[in-house]
Amino acid sequence: MSRRITEDKQVEARQLLEAPPATHLPVVVSDSLPAVPALTPEVNKQTPAIGRRVSRPDIRTHITGTTRYIDDLSFPGMLHCKILRSAHAHARILSVGVGEAEKMPGVVATLTGAEVPVNSFGSTYQDQPVLAADRVRYRGDGIVAVAAETEQQAREALAAVKVEYEPLPAVFDPLVAMDPDAPKIHRNNNVYTSKVISRGDVERGFDESDQIFERRYTTQMIEHVPLEPFASIALWEPDGQLHVYSTNGRITLGRADLARTLGLPMNRIRLTATIIGGSFGGKNEIRTEPILALLAKKTGRPVKAVFSREEEFIASTTRHPLVMDYKTGVTNDGRLRARSVHLVLDGGAYASWSETTVGKAAILAAGPYRIPNVRVEGHAVYTNKTVTGAMRGFGAPQVAFAYESQMDEIAHSLGMDPLEIRLLNGFEEGSASHTGQILQAVALKETLRVAAKRSGWHEVGR
Repeated sequence: MSRRITEDKQVEARQLLEAPPATHLPVVVSDSLPAVPALTPEVNKQTPAIGRRVSRPDIRTHITGTTRYIDDLSFPGMLHCKILRSAHAHARILSVGVGEAEKMPGVVATLTGAEVPVNSFGSTYQDQPVLAADRVRYRGDGIVAVAAETEQQAREALAAVKVEYEPLPAVFDPLVAMDPDAPKIHRNNNVYTSKVISRGDVERGFDESDQIFERRYTTQMIEHVPLEPFASIALWEPDGQLHVYSTNGRITLGRADLARTLGLPMNRIRLTATIIGGSFGGKNEIRTEPILALLAKKTGRPVKAVFSREEEFIASTTRHPLVMDYKTGVTNDGRLRARSVHLVLDGGAYASWSETTVGKAAILAAGPYRIPNVRVEGHAVYTNKTVTGAMRGFGAPQVAFAYESQMDEIAHSLGMDPLEIRLLNGFEEGSASHTGQILQAVALKETLRVAAKRSGWHEVGR
């Protein structure tokens, strides 16, 4: 029976092949499809793409200059939005007057915080206003948005907005902000998120050490400075659906935030991510999208906003500045016995991604070294400065700077080669991290040896 079926299939195949070309279709003449063998990843084996030339799918439009970024998009009747930002780092808003601004040439509509259905958003805590209504907490807080026929008209109208403030004491140093008597930015405590990691007995580890090294390390605030500033366009479709074009890199979270701030179900919101001209983590949350959506609703026209370079610096997010206190105990032959780390992250005026950042910084703070006794304590603190949020590494670059600097200092003090002290203490296959994770495919020491050989470390000195 099986043989007869096979013969019939072969006859059908020959008939199809002899048919006119227009009727040709792919033909399978075997009794079953070939089995596809299961692929099992091999540890420490590089992928076929490593070391080979590969073409990016978007390279052709980029090199020919035909890529369409959001600033290349325009819609019939589109208005342009500009936002008046705070004149103070910390103040109460006593009154806002937009009457004169609305009379300015080209102005079609204005928007204040009082008109936002749910006037708060945030990646972790919803502590940031879409537009400040009663209080400003840093100079980047927006207060009034203006939609006009041109960008210049919208910008000129901002000068006609009248805002009356009651200045409040401000705090700009995260260590000062932790003091109980410091000005309170949101609530009774400026520390809004903390992380503690503990392994072994740190004090016993210090007692067992021959030498103790202590030092404070600090890092600065860094702006992402993408070539393309943050930008969005909002319009309402005829069926009542909101359609937003945005340089936001996390459209699922952005859509959820939009739904919450506007009081709309998510199925009525479409958020389209445009091709992004640089982000580095700085476009991971909403900025102007709710404002544009409300202005578009008010005017019945699409509304667009593009940050100026100045706004990128004061109203986006930056990398967290950290104050890092390291205390490390070692034996005279260079073995690490204990490390205590205290981290203070300057979170700026609102939480943004600080909870994620303090967590990752704390997890990585002891470094890639076998240390039996570790304690890490990290805190994120409100200040009246630019909001700090996502940037490549999420706290890892800051703590890496600190622990590697201290490793060099320890090696120098002990008269050891900085490479050798790392080889002596570095993670190995099966090592446990400071959070208890058993590590696999660890190539730290192998990488250090290869790097030392290729760089001529031992030949040229250090």
